[in-house]
Amino acid sequence: MLHHIVNTLCWPGLRPLQEAAVGPLLAGSDALLLAPTAGGKTEAAIFPLLSRMASESPRGLSVLYVCPIKALLNNLLPRLEGYAGWIGRRAALWHGDVSTARRRHILRDPPDVLLTTPESIESMLVSVNVDHRMLFAGLRTVVVDEVHAFAGDDRGWHLLAVLERLTRLAGRPIQRVGLSATVGNPPELLGWLQGSGAGTRPGTVVAPETATSPVCTARGGTAVPARQTSGSARAVPGTATAPPQGEVELDYVGSVSNAATLLAALHRGEKRLVFCDSKRLVEELGHALRARGVTVFLSHASLSADERRRSEQAFAEARDCVIVATSTLELGIDVGDLDRVVQIDAPSTVSSFLQRIGRTGRRPGSVRNCLFLALDGESLLRAAGLLHLWGQGFVEPVTAPPEPRHLVAQQILALCLQEHRVGDRTWQEWWNGLAPFGAPAAPILRHLLEGGYLDEDGGMLFIGPEAERRFGRRHFMDMTAVFTAAPEFTVLSGRTEIGRTDPALLTEEVEGPRLLLLAGRTWRVTYTDWRRRRCHVEPADGHGRARWGGTGYGGLSFALCRAMREVLLGADPPVRLSRRAAERLGALRQDEAGSVHPGGTVVTRDPAAGDVRWWTWAGHRANATLAATLEGLAVPGQRVDDVSIRLRGDLTLPRWRAGTGDAAGRLCLPEVDGKALHGLKFSAALPERLAVATLAARLADLDGAAAVLAEPARWTVRG
Repeated sequence: MLHHIVNTLCWPGLRPLQEAAVGPLLAGSDALLLAPTAGGKTEAAIFPLLSRMASESPRGLSVLYVCPIKALLNNLLPRLEGYAGWIGRRAALWHGDVSTARRRHILRDPPDVLLTTPESIESMLVSVNVDHRMLFAGLRTVVVDEVHAFAGDDRGWHLLAVLERLTRLAGRPIQRVGLSATVGNPPELLGWLQGSGAGTRPGTVVAPETATSPVCTARGGTAVPARQTSGSARAVPGTATAPPQGEVELDYVGSVSNAATLLAALHRGEKRLVFCDSKRLVEELGHALRARGVTVFLSHASLSADERRRSEQAFAEARDCVIVATSTLELGIDVGDLDRVVQIDAPSTVSSFLQRIGRTGRRPGSVRNCLFLALDGESLLRAAGLLHLWGQGFVEPVTAPPEPRHLVAQQILALCLQEHRVGDRTWQEWWNGLAPFGAPAAPILRHLLEGGYLDEDGGMLFIGPEAERRFGRRHFMDMTAVFTAAPEFTVLSGRTEIGRTDPALLTEEVEGPRLLLLAGRTWRVTYTDWRRRRCHVEPADGHGRARWGGTGYGGLSFALCRAMREVLLGADPPVRLSRRAAERLGALRQDEAGSVHPGGTVVTRDPAAGDVRWWTWAGHRANATLAATLEGLAVPGQRVDDVSIRLRGDLTLPRWRAGTGDAAGRLCLPEVDGKALHGLKFSAALPERLAVATLAARLADLDGAAAVLAEPARWTVRG
């Protein structure tokens, strides 16, 4: 390997992270490798693993390289094929866009390194066409790229459960290596990645310009440092450090049209990547840029694979262009000579912003940069709050969603598909003691049996008729993904797939032709095939409509809302504010002067409107927790927002004091709308009370609610 590093790559040596990773990875230790974007994490992981493979491993699948998105896998494949080829080994790709013929070839002659997703691993495990015991018999290591993107949602629980099943199939502990650029709690994240092995297997956090840092495990499986380290590039959440480096500007433009005009005029001749946080906004901006003569490429999850590949190819080949994307291009993809990053409005986390600004500054002599363009005052305030947190060195801790009972149900069903028959006393052993899948899963198993999802005979469990009915379509493919996708129609121009759209756009009343906006272009609907869920179109002039169903508004965090409050109280983010942004921010501070106070929270009474409102600035989940706890004080059944709670119009100050005095000791979980359960995939396979309890726990922020109740509240009258 060293020969090729020096002579093929022409590297003078390894980077500090890569040097520090060699020892623990060669020794088989679990590890979390941390470095900024483009910091060489992939090579830090793969070089030692290939070196060990060359000296120890027989032929066959030895390393799984797992990524959260297909675009990243596509981008990594040529590099890993080249590295593996140095030692006469092979790498291959397996995900939803890979052809059946290619998959059959992989099964006949497995590669040494397989790049894939958790959903594809699950599909291999449950498929009748895959001999999973033979395929995974030699598995030694799993590398999880962008591990923070998994750990914060249900895909992380799914990944951990699948890794435990792979461990049992392989008959040995499997080394786990995580890669991340942005995380606020590295030791805890490593402990999470180790799963059932936390506390029993060696684990190391490796960060740039530091020595390796062993970790031990405390109560409850939380990983904590065994000794202090120095020189870490990360910031601990809530601590203030020197403002990070980079050229960042915040501007206020007021509309998509104005944003397009500005982007068309600025930085001509450069490659610019524009992030939007909705597919509709990607389409609107892409259409507006194309109308202004800009070469533009789009990327989001509802575009066809060919459309997305064109955007990915533009990273490597195009120069004077704008690429407009959702978070699909946030993670890990090598963007090489990208000149600029532009953010429309603001992401919801500092971690996401760090990923995006990390797309730039990769060429010698260039610096990381990001231009924020706010479309309205609310987005301007959110961007300013986010940048205020960034300036303090804050990065959100990555925490797994609590109580994944619906995934326990999914995993039990998937295991029965995998093994065909599972012992009614041995099924828990497949997850090696991983907490959610142990003894607490027994009531879920009983419900699966009572509901006909599972059948039992002679002490063996197997798939029942209700599971066949609900999840059996397309050979149980719906069982492999843990998120619920809104129904979409495929849009075709001739035989070419353009992407997918919300069926609501095909049913609502319109005057004249029905026009869709997709891939930044306008299309006229010529025919809708309702049975096959297909929509045929042809190019058209004018401005079509874009729309996609969502899973609901998740709300802003406690930390971000508190930072927005600090901005309203006078804090300025450590970035360049345009004149427009400074003026609009000044107007916002005047408008919201009555909702913030440096001494605590504010309760306002507007007698004319009959409105009493508690301005908590605590985030959606903390406010939902407070509204549920303050029964009799808060308006029942209200739609909770990020910054305030509506109180009863007849509320008096004495009643307020009496109702809130002991509230911190009796916090309640938020109420759950029955319709919201549809967004919790596999909730139908749970007893309703457990599904409700799962969702309620995820809607709550007990710590944030308690922090707000500990602050004094200032009552004022408006109007």
